[in-house]
Amino acid sequence: MNSFGRKFRVSIFGESHGNSVGVTIDGCPPGISFTERDMLDDLAKRKSGKKGTTPRKESDYPNIISGIFNNLTTGAPITVIFNNNNTKSKDYSFTKETPRPGHADFVAEKKYKGYQDYRGGGHFSGRLTLGLVVAGVLAKKIISPMSPCASIIEIGGKKDFETAINEAIKRKDSIGGIIECTTRNIPIGLGEPFFDSVESVISHLAFSVPAVKGIEFGLGFESANKYGSEVNDVFVDEFGKTKTNHSGGINGGITNGNDLVFKIVIKPTSSIGISQNTYNFKNKKIEELKIGGRHDTCIALRIPPVIEAIAAIALADLLLLGKY
Repeated sequence: MNSFGRKFRVSIFGESHGNSVGVTIDGCPPGISFTERDMLDDLAKRKSGKKGTTPRKESDYPNIISGIFNNLTTGAPITVIFNNNNTKSKDYSFTKETPRPGHADFVAEKKYKGYQDYRGGGHFSGRLTLGLVVAGVLAKKIISPMSPCASIIEIGGKKDFETAINEAIKRKDSIGGIIECTTRNIPIGLGEPFFDSVESVISHLAFSVPAVKGIEFGLGFESANKYGSEVNDVFVDEFGKTKTNHSGGINGGITNGNDLVFKIVIKPTSSIGISQNTYNFKNKKIEELKIGGRHDTCIALRIPPVIEAIAAIALADLLLLGKY
């Protein structure tokens, strides 16, 4: 479905080339200051414009239509919408007959029996992450002084981002990246063992973000190549501070008071400028496909504010549920 959370409940809606996209947030406590201006910084970080991002330009200005009175949350559901103004739907008319490799076109056609809005990826589009960013801004207020901060640490396997992006643009191809998120001022005891572990809840949200293909906490996959003596975090004071943070701030699914650290893997954008041979379901044969439209060379460039948002949303839901 299109909702997440039990206490802090987030529901996203809309399609990439429809009239609008947006989010409804239910379960937010009353009396929290919240205005359009509060959202602008995080939304600006997600916007296109940087080298390697899509030429599609949208204002991405948030319109609050419910749940706020006198600039404060009322306790009622909060709905924020974004109008779509810069769409070119003709770029996507071919997708029903020739699904784009790597995209959701094929599964959407089968699951929704041809009724889906296929323009620009429709409801599968990364444009719907606008709603996650909005919910994240509000969640950050709820979880304060906890403060998620995400940044790109690798693009296309390189630390030199500009070189990696320039090479991909020259090839008319796309590249992925790795994003690290660190949340400071974490209390001890947030989360539960097993199904409500902090890792479980964050991972659930992480894979709702299009292009996410992997997640690791702390040392993550590197732990498989270490001895236990190298991985264990040794306590150094009565507050639970540890000498290292290989566990990413979580033991047994519960926060231990150290920084919460995880990394996200972003795959290369599926739409590329290189022609590909793929199956035409109408003609029933392999044909050459060249994808038009406007696309990101590296979508990872725009995802850090979305990752901050999903961390904040997960923590807000756990906090309001009393998992602490």
